[in-house]
Amino acid sequence: MEKSQTAACGKLYIVPTPVGNLEDMTLRAIRVLKEADLILAEDTRTSSVLLKHYDIHRPLQSHHKFNEHQTVQLVKERILGGLNVALISDAGTPGISDPGFLLARTCAEEGIEVQTLPGATACIPAIVSSGLPCDRFAFEGFLPQKKGRQTLLQALSTEPRTMVFYESPYRLVKTLEQLAQYFGADRPCSVAREISKMHEQHHRGTLEEVAAWFREHEPKGEIVLVVAGAPAVKPEKKRYGRGEEEIEES
Repeated sequence: MEKSQTAACGKLYIVPTPVGNLEDMTLRAIRVLKEADLILAEDTRTSSVLLKHYDIHRPLQSHHKFNEHQTVQLVKERILGGLNVALISDAGTPGISDPGFLLARTCAEEGIEVQTLPGATACIPAIVSSGLPCDRFAFEGFLPQKKGRQTLLQALSTEPRTMVFYESPYRLVKTLEQLAQYFGADRPCSVAREISKMHEQHHRGTLEEVAAWFREHEPKGEIVLVVAGAPAVKPEKKRYGRGEEEIEES
């Protein structure tokens, strides 16, 4: 159960940052970062470039997947002590395949107010641009590299919703080939590369066609893979023989 806190308690702000073009930063995000008592960054070197671009000069602390279990309690205590803390990742919205979930959960359980700003993310532009149904979709993030990968692919082979995956360019061809194996070579897909950057590219076709294309054209940059859901299976009509007559049941 959530605890209630006094007015002296600070807040946690989860702030999206551009996935490519620096102009994708929102005015509100800039203001929040300028007013924060402390900014937590996945990589302080990467974030320093963004902060310098927007003339943001606030205390900066490293917060990434390798140290978040050690730092989360300390950060919580600092917020309880009255500090307003902003969390950013290298690109996009923290918590979506990036550090952020653990800190958000810890603060929420403590009754600390958590405000997540709307903003840049790679998966939404990729699915909307894919031309595949986007009214309902399943975000899967990065597939397991080893343990559980085949089991998950088998389970997703019958998923009716459009699916969205993040993938490394070094593993893209292998993933497309495995998806073709489990989903069928003719399943439609779209690969979005370098979302919001100068060389943004979308390559569409069947899993087999797109895998063949990327075997000939080495993929580079950040990759979002969008795959059509399993087609609906129509129930078979049962036919009952009765002498020379037949009755259909749908």
